[in-house]
Amino acid sequence: MSDGERRGLERNQAATGTGAGAGGAGDAMAMDAERAELHDPLSSSFPASLEGRILFLIAIAFSTFQLLTAAHLWDLPSQIVRAVHVGFLCLLGLPLVAAVRHEPRALRALAWLLGLCGMAVAAYQWWEYKALIFRAGSPLVQDTVVGVVALAVLFVATWRIMGPALPIIAGLFLGYCLFGQHLPSPFVTRGYDFSQVMDHMAFGTEGIYGIPTYVSSSYIFLFILFGSFLERAGMIRLFTDVALGLVGGAKGGAAKVAVFSSGLMGTISGSGVANVVTTGQFTIPLMKRFGYRPEFAGGVEATASMGGQIMPPVMGAVAFIMAETLDVAYAEVVTAAVIPAVLYFASVFWMVHLEAGKRNLLGLSKGELPSAWGALKTGWYLILPLAVLVWLLFAGYTPLYAGTIGLALTALLILGAPLAKRMPGLAIRMVFWVALGLSAAAFFEYGILPIIVALAVLVAACAVFKGGRETLIAVRDALADGAKTALPVGIACAIVGIIVGTMTLTGVANTFGQFIVSVGDTSLFLSLVLTMITCLILGMGIPTIPNYIITSSIAGPALLALGVPLIVSHMFVFYFGILADLTPPVALACFAAAPIAKAPGLQISFQAIKVALAGFVIPFMAVYTPALMLQDGGPLAAEIGYIPAVLYIVFKACLAIGLWGAAAIGYLAAPMPWWQRLLAAASAFTLIAALPLTDEIGFALAVAVIGLHFYLRGKMAGPEQAAGQRLPADRGAPRKPA
Repeated sequence: MSDGERRGLERNQAATGTGAGAGGAGDAMAMDAERAELHDPLSSSFPASLEGRILFLIAIAFSTFQLLTAAHLWDLPSQIVRAVHVGFLCLLGLPLVAAVRHEPRALRALAWLLGLCGMAVAAYQWWEYKALIFRAGSPLVQDTVVGVVALAVLFVATWRIMGPALPIIAGLFLGYCLFGQHLPSPFVTRGYDFSQVMDHMAFGTEGIYGIPTYVSSSYIFLFILFGSFLERAGMIRLFTDVALGLVGGAKGGAAKVAVFSSGLMGTISGSGVANVVTTGQFTIPLMKRFGYRPEFAGGVEATASMGGQIMPPVMGAVAFIMAETLDVAYAEVVTAAVIPAVLYFASVFWMVHLEAGKRNLLGLSKGELPSAWGALKTGWYLILPLAVLVWLLFAGYTPLYAGTIGLALTALLILGAPLAKRMPGLAIRMVFWVALGLSAAAFFEYGILPIIVALAVLVAACAVFKGGRETLIAVRDALADGAKTALPVGIACAIVGIIVGTMTLTGVANTFGQFIVSVGDTSLFLSLVLTMITCLILGMGIPTIPNYIITSSIAGPALLALGVPLIVSHMFVFYFGILADLTPPVALACFAAAPIAKAPGLQISFQAIKVALAGFVIPFMAVYTPALMLQDGGPLAAEIGYIPAVLYIVFKACLAIGLWGAAAIGYLAAPMPWWQRLLAAASAFTLIAALPLTDEIGFALAVAVIGLHFYLRGKMAGPEQAAGQRLPADRGAPRKPA
C-alpha cells in the first residue's frame, strides 16, 4: 500500500472510531487493508530490500523518461517511445509482482530475466528503427524471433499483473490469426503466414504498439502522475474533509460521504478498484458504524468508486482513448459524459438516502465533523491544478499539453509550499506565490523552459532545510508510485493491441457487427441488450480500458449503422464495461471491498447492482434521446428543439431514477408495500422505453404511485398523532454495529 493510501487510512480517526482509543478497531482495519492488497499486489509499497530499492529506481527512471518525452525535452519518434514504454512495463512489473508475493528465488530470477528481455525488445526497436521501417512487411528471421519474444514476455507480464482472463482472450484472437483458415464460414480467414502475423503484431502501429499503447505512453501515464502528485500533496484529505463537512451530518451521512468523496476522487484517479482501496478504508467502517449493513456499505463504496471512471476530467483514462479513436476533441467526450455522470452519482446518493430513511439512520454529530469551509481555506491551492487542467481541456488544448501544465503546476505548488511557510510576513509570501504563478503562465509564451528553471530553483532551495528535503522525498516517491500505478493500465493497453490487430488483419469485427445490425433491423432494443451482455461478459475478466477497446471496435460501428450517434454508441459500451466490475461472478470492485466490509463479495455485488440501477438505465435513455449526452439528433430534439429536449430528458431521467430507487429499496417517505413498489417499477420502465405513449403512461403512473403513497402515509400518521402516540426513544439514534 502506498503512503498516500496510508494517509487515507489515518483520516478522521475520531469520526470513524479507528484511532488509538478505539480498542482493537485500528488493528482490524489494518488487517482489512492487508487483505485488500491481495486483490492487487501492486497496491503494496516497494519491498524494503536491495531488490526493492532497485525496482524503486527503475520506477523513477520510468516516470522520468515519460516526463522528458511528454515535455519534448527529449524528442523521440513515437514508435520508439511506445516500445520503451512497454519495455519499462515488463522490466518493472514482472520482478515487482514476484518480489511483493515473496516468491522463491528461482521464480524471481526468471521474472528479472523476462523483464530484461522485454526491455531488450525495446532496445532492438530503437536500434533498428529506420531499418524496420524500410523492411516493413518483409521481416527478417531475427525480426520474427524478436516479435515472438515480445509477445511471449507481454503475455506472461499481463498474466502475472492482471490475471489470466485478458491473456486468454488475447491468445484466442492471436490463434484466430494463425488458424482462422480452418474455421467454418462466416469466420473463415484466407490464412496468414506466421512471420506476417508477428510483423503485424510486434512491429509498426497495428499491434501491441497501436493507439492504446500510444495513449498510455503519452496521456494516461501523465494523468496518473498528476493524480499521484495531488495525492501526495494531500488531495485525499481535502476531499474527505469537504465530503464530511458538507454531507456527513445529513440523514445517512456516512454513506453520502462515501459517494461524495469517491466522486471527487474520480476526478483525479481513473481506477475504480484503487478508489475502493483508498477511500473505502475510511468510508466502509464509517458506514458500518452508523448502522448500514456490511454488504450494503461495500456495495455503495464499490458503486461510487467505479462511477469515478465516468467522472470528468480523467474518466478512467478511457476518455483519452475514445477521443483518439473517434478523432474528436477531448472536450467533446467530457461534455457528453457530464450529465450521465451527475445522474449516476445523484442516483447512488438517492439510494443511500432511501436506505437511511428505511432503517432510520442519521448522520454524524457536529462535534465529529470537520469544517468544509475550513478545509477549503487550508487546501484551496490544491484545487488550482485541477481547475487549470479542466479549463485547458475545455479551451481546446490537447490532453498532453493540458496534463503537462497541470503536472508542472502541481509540482510548483508542492515544492513551493515548504518555502512559503518559512518566509516572514504575508506580503513576502504573496510575492513569492505570484512569482511562481508568473513562471507557470510563462509556459504559454516561452514553452517549458521557464517552468524547468523554476522547478530547478525550488529543488535546490528545498534541499537545504529539513522540511524541504521531506518534500523532495515526497516528490520522488510520487514518481515511483505513479509508475507502479500505471503498470496494469499500460500492460492492458499493450496486450489489447493484439485484439485490435486481429480485427484490422482479418476483419472479424465485421462478422459480429453485421449480426448486431441484422438484429437491429428488427429491434434496436434487442441489439442494445445484446451489446450490453457482450460488454458485461467481457468486463467480468478484463479491465475497463481493454473492454472498451474490444467492444467499441466490434459493436461501435454496428450501433452507428443503426443510427446511434458516434459518441453515444461508444459511451454505451464504455458504461457497461464499467458496470461489469460490479456484476457477478467476478465483480472485481466488490471483491476488493469485501475484506474491508467483512462481507462476502457476491453479496456486496448484488447490493452494488441494486445501488447502480441508474447506471443500467442511463445508456439506454441516451441512445433513444442523445440530448441526454448533449448530442444533436433523435426524434425528440427534432420535434421540440435541442435545449427543450435536454431539459425534458434530464427531468424524465431524474424521475425514472427516483422511482427505480423507491422500488428497489422499498421506501419513499415511508415503507412501501409490494404493490406500490411494483407500480413504481412499472412507471420507471415506461419512462425509459421510447415507444408511443410510454412517456404519458409513465408520468400518469408516477403521479398515481407518488400521490397514493403520500395519501396513505398521511392517513396512517393521522390516527397516531391523534392518539398522542410517541416515537420510540431510540428512533433517530445511530444504530450500533453488530
